[in-house]
Amino acid sequence: MPFPIKVCAVCGEEFELKPDKPGFANRCPSCSEPEETGPAGTVGTEAVDARSASELNQARKRAIRDMLYKKDS
Repeated sequence: MPFPIKVCAVCGEEFELKPDKPGFANRCPSCSEPEETGPAGTVGTEAVDARSASELNQARKRAIRDMLYKKDS
């Protein structure tokens, strides 16, 4: 029985979905490989990304609240 043919969600390449394939089932083996760690100076960017994500989340919540509870005038 042949393995199912899938299309990679990242690069669009077709691949065979084999048992015990590492990574995600919707990504080809080359896109599933773990990314290499960058230089030591990039560690601080994760904190900046988390802070900006928190700010975006707060803005999203505020916008939803304003839409839901907007007074009709």
